[in-house]
Amino acid sequence: MRIVLLGAPGAGKGTVARALAAVDGSQTLSTGDLLRAAVKAGTPLGREAEGFMARGDLVPDRLIKELMEAWFQAGYGDRFILDGFPRTIPQAVSLGLLLKGLDRPLDRVVNLVVPEAVLVDRLSTRRTCFNTACNAIYNIRTQPPAEGDRCRLCGAPVVQREDETPEAIARRLQVYGEQTAALVGHYERTGLLLQVRELETSTIVQTILGALTEKAG
Repeated sequence: MRIVLLGAPGAGKGTVARALAAVDGSQTLSTGDLLRAAVKAGTPLGREAEGFMARGDLVPDRLIKELMEAWFQAGYGDRFILDGFPRTIPQAVSLGLLLKGLDRPLDRVVNLVVPEAVLVDRLSTRRTCFNTACNAIYNIRTQPPAEGDRCRLCGAPVVQREDETPEAIARRLQVYGEQTAALVGHYERTGLLLQVRELETSTIVQTILGALTEKAG
């Protein structure tokens, strides 16, 4: 499959991406994960992106384009699930041109529609493994980490990300509403958009797989 997952911060894009990848082995790509790894490694791109991320602002298109082009040039991208990219219409246009050149068109663009109250609750209670190679996600109420705030998978510390403080959450949702939400209209016009309003991951996955089967048939 070749799909893009859209949705506000906290919509569950990463969880859905991993569940879909388990179906056919598609490669998942989270630009957020790539950016955080670049920040942690202290790369020039990471240093430039760090301030935007800490404030909850969108990272400039040119940096995201750099990341994406490097990812595809590394040999990935035959089957993929993009989580967090594109976030703006210029990024969507760049992605379309890139995929056209690779002869790898998108199958679907899925928009995960989640009430804002649910988004805020998910983000404010979410904790992430500090080990970027693991990156496991926890919820302090429903799926807490091990004792001492340690990852149950690798034992690394589990932390609250800088962009998941109350102030940053409010800013991220505002930015999403102002900029990223315009992508829904863009992809609706292409005929690729699938709107999903379910909250359970298993139901979301079945809805997406059903739409892919219908399109293929």
